[in-house]
Parts: sequence; C-alpha cells; structure tokens
Amino acid sequence: MTSSNATRSPVLDGPRPATAAPDHWQARLRRFGYVARPAADIRERLVPPFPKRPSRFWELIPMAPARVHRVARAMHWLGPLLVAVLAGAIRFWHLDRPRDLVFDETYYAKDAWSLLHLGYEGTWPDRKITDPQILGHPQVIPLSDTGSFVAHPPTGKWVIALGEWLFGLTPFGWRFMTAVLGTLSVFMLCRIGRRLFRSTLLGCLAGALMAMDGLHVVMSRSALLDLVVMFFVLAAFGCLLIDRDHARARLAAALPAGEDGHVRPHELTGDHAGTGLRPWRLAAGLCLGLAASTKWNGLYVLAFFMVLTLLWDVGARRLAGARHPYRAVLRKDAGWSVLSLVPVAVATYLVTWTGWFLSDNGYGRHWADGRGGTWSWIPAPLRSLWHYEYAVYRFNVGLHAPHDYQSNPWSWLVLGRPVLFQYESPASGRDGCHTAAACSQTVLALGTPLLWWSACCALVYLLYRWALRRDWRAGAILCAVGAGYLPWFLYQDRTVFSFYAVIFAPYLCLAVTMMLAALLGPPGATPKRRIRGATAAGALFLLIAWNFIYFFPIYTGQTIPYADWHARMWLDTWI
Repeated sequence: MTSSNATRSPVLDGPRPATAAPDHWQARLRRFGYVARPAADIRERLVPPFPKRPSRFWELIPMAPARVHRVARAMHWLGPLLVAVLAGAIRFWHLDRPRDLVFDETYYAKDAWSLLHLGYEGTWPDRKITDPQILGHPQVIPLSDTGSFVAHPPTGKWVIALGEWLFGLTPFGWRFMTAVLGTLSVFMLCRIGRRLFRSTLLGCLAGALMAMDGLHVVMSRSALLDLVVMFFVLAAFGCLLIDRDHARARLAAALPAGEDGHVRPHELTGDHAGTGLRPWRLAAGLCLGLAASTKWNGLYVLAFFMVLTLLWDVGARRLAGARHPYRAVLRKDAGWSVLSLVPVAVATYLVTWTGWFLSDNGYGRHWADGRGGTWSWIPAPLRSLWHYEYAVYRFNVGLHAPHDYQSNPWSWLVLGRPVLFQYESPASGRDGCHTAAACSQTVLALGTPLLWWSACCALVYLLYRWALRRDWRAGAILCAVGAGYLPWFLYQDRTVFSFYAVIFAPYLCLAVTMMLAALLGPPGATPKRRIRGATAAGALFLLIAWNFIYFFPIYTGQTIPYADWHARMWLDTWI
C-alpha cells in the first residue's frame, strides 16, 4: 500500500539514511534563521557547552597549566562572589543614613512592623506624628490593632519585617533586607549572565554593571517594595534559564545517533519525546508568585515568562527535528508549563496572606461572613480576600493624585524625571558641611546616566539580533525588559514613578553586556580586531564606572557643597 503519509513522514519506516538527513533538516532550519555548522552535533546546538579550556587571558599568568585550569574553574563561582562583595560594600555603607523615613518608607516600614507583631497591617496615626516618635529617643511605637486598608500584598513587607525582627524598627533594620536582596541579585545576575552567554567574564561584567547602577543602589538602600519584586523576578528568570538547559539536555539525550556517530534531528523524537520532571519551572512559578504577592506588576511578568518558556520549547523541538513543533509543544509541554507556573504562583500568592487569614481584625477579613449569593459555595475567607483585592485594584487604577516627581513611562529609559527621595540643606558647620555657604544632602533615585543611555543603544542592537539574526538570548532579554516596562504604558493617566524601572534594570545590564561582547569581537577574530574591541568595550565600562563614582554622593545622602550638587543635575528635569 502506497500512502502520501509515507512520503510525508519517512520516520514511520525508520531513521533516514545518514547521507540524506542533513540536506532535509538543514534546509528546514535555515527557513527559521538557523545556520548549520558542518558535521555539527545537534546536542551541542541544543545545549551549547561551557568552554572547557581557559580563555587566552589565563595563558598570560605564569603558573602551571593544571593550576591555571583549577583557578579558572574556581572563578566560575569566585568571580561572581567577588562582584557581589563589592556590591554589598556599596549597599551596606552607612545604610542607616539618612536617619529618616524616606519617601514611601513611611508606609512600608510601619506595615512590616505591623505584620511582624499582628500578622496583618494595623493602623498608625498621621505620619507627621508617628515618624518623629519612631525616630525619637525614647522610641514610641503607636500601633493600633485595627485593620488598615493597604494598596499592596504582604510579601515585600514580610521581607522588610525580617530585617526589623533582627535589628528593630530603625533605619538600618527596615533597610537591611533590601540591601541583602540587592547584593544577592548582583550575584545572581553574574551567574545568569554566565549561563546566558557561556562566559564567566561576561557574566561578571553584567553583575558589575548592576553593582554600579545608581537606581539599583538607591532602591537597595531603601525599604520600598520594587527592589523585592526585582529580586524575585530575576530569580524566576534564572530558574527558567536552568530549566531551558535541562529540558534541552533531556531532548538531546533522546535523539538517536547515526551510523557516523553524529546525532542529527529526528522527527519522531522531536515530536514525541518527553522532557521529564521540570523542578526549576516549579521554582520559577514560586518566585513569580512571590513577586506578584509583593506588587501586582509581577502578574504581567508571569504572563510574559510563560509565553517565553513555551517559545523556548518550540525552538528546542524544531531543532530536534519536530515536523510540527507548535503542535508538539501544545501536546507535550504547554499543559505542564501552565500548571508549573500559574497554579504554583496562585497558591504561593494565597499562602502569603496566611497572617491575614488567621486574624480577626485584618481589614475586610470577615466581609463575606454570613453573606449568601451565587458564590456562597466558595469559602468565606477567600471571598473576603477577593472583595478586598477588588477594592485595592480600583484604588490602584484610580490613583491620579498629582505628584511633583511623577513621570511618564516614555521618559524612564532616558532618565527624564528621577525621583527625589530625600533632600536636606545643612547650614555651614553642621552635618558635615565645611563650606561657607549651605550644603546639599540628597538621595536621588537616578540610574547611572551613561549606563542607562548605553542601554538604550544596546536595546536597539538586541532588536537587530533578535529580529534579523534569530538570537534567542536577545529575545530573552527583550522579553524580560518588556515584562517589566511595557505594562506601565497601559496606565498613562495613573500616578507612576521612574523608580518602578528597577524591575528591569538587570536586563538592561545584560543588554549592555551583550553589546560590549559584540564590540570585543567573535572568538575567531584577529588579534588586532580583538584589541580594538577590548579597548572600546573597556573604555565604555570605565566611563560608566567613573559616572557612578561621580554620582555616588547623591545616591547615598552624603553632604556635599551646593555647587557640587548642582553640577550633577545634568538635566533641568532632575531638579
């Protein structure tokens, strides 16, 4: 019996001859932007290996080759650790300064203390009364157990509360955990960059850039929620990268080898092979649930990352030889992907409200008690939470109160309107002011200008790499930037601030790193080309470092002459 199916799916009659396979699958892959390497093992294309030999830099070190190899391997972890130590020193330096509740710390530090002692957000008197009492000697904490309406879920405040549990309701106490997470996020970015670019040097470069980002430093030294969201989103991104490598490795292991020993795409395997348990995807769901239970913009990230990981699966199955990769993903991967992310994130979100569920005085806790209606079959505590969260949603989307430092998302990447967290003008002879005229003491949530302006160019380069060169790394970085940035354009009339951009700051650093890697040149470039590229990339990195050092006083509330403060206001909109 002759059938068109036999012609359309030769794998039904067994593997193709080794001589015929390359022409077929290489031609199909080229339609999607892939360029086949001669005699390439498909397993290396599914999961590119980390370099086994140290780079040329290590050859310049006068040590025995075996010792050089051991040192180079140690740098896989030691390098990120050293960058994180530098980041931690910057973030913990005089962390208790300014000794005040800056910007929205007046809400979150108090709510964290309330969660620590009540399990829910209690009520505080007016900030003009409460703030001096908290900062005074002796300290007075006028917390009432009456439930208070709050605009954000509890996870970020529980994180802040851990520092207050350790060090008390003090500036150091309420800033401690954000500084810890800020430092850990630099370490994670080094490791994420290494996995993304298969280079320890480039990973550490990305981490070093974020260590020197002014916005990240200010948010790490402030008890606000956005840094906490950034941390959990970055952790989820890292988990998904590890999941991507592990799933592709299982898929590669399932591919049969040809007579010549090479593994090539195989249609039956690509369409039907499973990828096994994926615990890192579950971990990503947990992290995204923690992000959403800190601030709701984490929900948008969940949606973006779910699409991203499904597209990664499509790419893997297409490369493995699947004739219909989208159908294969829908059949083998999509259901488990959604179940790994969405239900886990929802369950995590609900668990973070445990303190409120167990309370009697939490705001709206007993709203649904005794109420009937269509949804009466749902437990009353869940209906009460839904009612509370709906009220929170209406409050957030209806927040239109003008603010001197609000900004439109269009201006965030170019640092059009940074947010002033704190400003004091100490007189001569006071608070470290040693000039005849008054001085300035400020905390300005401003990204390092040369880093962010370089990132604008890098994003354009990544768009080229993704759209025209099919570089998945560029697509992943752009997706993460879009997940943290694009949703804010839906709220053009809402009161929003540029420091919300800290959620995608790590991916801007990855984008700049990828651009610097392009400047360095490909591995096969001539020494002259590499030297020129290294000079250009090194010059840009040093300029960014100098720029950070120059602006460091206005990130950390140092007392400087007024003229020096004004010289740093490069744009009128920064004042």
